[in-house]
Amino acid sequence: MTNYAALVRGINVGGKNKLAMADLKRELEAIGLSKVQTYIQSGNVVFRSAKDAGELRDAIEQAITRISGIRAKVMIREQRELDAIVAGCPYEEAAAAEGKSVHLSVLNEPLSGPQLEKLSAGCSELDRFQADGTVVYCHYGQSIRDSKLAANFAKLGDVVTTRNWNTVVKLQAMLRAMD
Repeated sequence: MTNYAALVRGINVGGKNKLAMADLKRELEAIGLSKVQTYIQSGNVVFRSAKDAGELRDAIEQAITRISGIRAKVMIREQRELDAIVAGCPYEEAAAAEGKSVHLSVLNEPLSGPQLEKLSAGCSELDRFQADGTVVYCHYGQSIRDSKLAANFAKLGDVVTTRNWNTVVKLQAMLRAMD
């Protein structure tokens, strides 16, 4: 059995695509996932399964559509992957000081050259990012709300979901507590 974190994109954001986490938890248990736990209302789920990430992604996306009608994208990481992501944070000092200034964007496929160029156009002295395969670490020097970099992530469409560093670390702790 493997411990996984699933990050669901675009649910319960700004009053749109509402999905109760209790309903999601029940449905994920019904499809055979064990030790299912959710964290806050923005689509963070940890669980155990013997299936691989690809199978799980498809099954969870179908489960969400079945119970809510929402066609949400899901990004899945094994515990060991999330541990490596946390250990590899290039903005560790900022994350330790203020976890809300550092964000992690997660994708199922690495960004293309044009997508990276689009993000780069939003960088400034205050806002920067570092892409590493299917994750992008971001540091927002003032506020994500006023950031051109954050606005450029939105232009990438539904291929990416973002969490603040405090959430990432909490999910890691939840996964570690399963063992």
